[in-house]
Amino acid sequence: MTEADALKRTAAERALELVRDRMLVGLGTGTTASFFIAGLGRRVAEGLSVTGLASSERTAQFARASGIPLVQEIDRSLDLAVDGADEIDPQRNLLKGGGGALFREKLVALNAERFIVVADSSKLVDQLGEGVVPVEVLPFLWHRTAARLASLGADWTLREQDGRPYVTDNGNLILDLAFQGRIRDPGGLAMALKGTPGVLEHGLFWGIATGCIVAGPEGIRVLGRID
Repeated sequence: MTEADALKRTAAERALELVRDRMLVGLGTGTTASFFIAGLGRRVAEGLSVTGLASSERTAQFARASGIPLVQEIDRSLDLAVDGADEIDPQRNLLKGGGGALFREKLVALNAERFIVVADSSKLVDQLGEGVVPVEVLPFLWHRTAARLASLGADWTLREQDGRPYVTDNGNLILDLAFQGRIRDPGGLAMALKGTPGVLEHGLFWGIATGCIVAGPEGIRVLGRID
């Protein structure tokens, strides 16, 4: 296990302490979230009674293999949702979507009483935009959607997998947007992206995270509220 993975697992283990019996828990997607899911599976095997809601088909498969019972619909808010992030700024705003599940991840986060982000300290940034901003778009006339996004000052790349366009669990495409320098107004950009015809969702999670558990060489740092 790499040092980064060890830190991710440390953050995930801290998040596991927040889970209580009979909770409805949102399960994120990605490496860090997988450490949380694996740990939750161990607790279920020990007798914990919880139900999960997966943010991707990949997560659902892993959760089932870990022994976690799942639902696909909910009639109330999730008690807790736990996921990773690609970037975290000092105000707990996030850049997510490197794994391609940003649309469902955001829906899970928005339907949770508490949305907790787990990460290693390399994900902390002063300002969002060090990496690309993923945008999920409708396949129909996607070139025109890309042109509109370019007018916002972005260079776009169609995400591919194995030499073919990457297709999300929702049957859509992802455009990865690169901006010159850091994003000066992430909140404004989030609104502009969401208002672009053809755009279904974007990877800027603005004002959604309740708290962040960040593990670094010096220990665990908590941003916001987790309990």
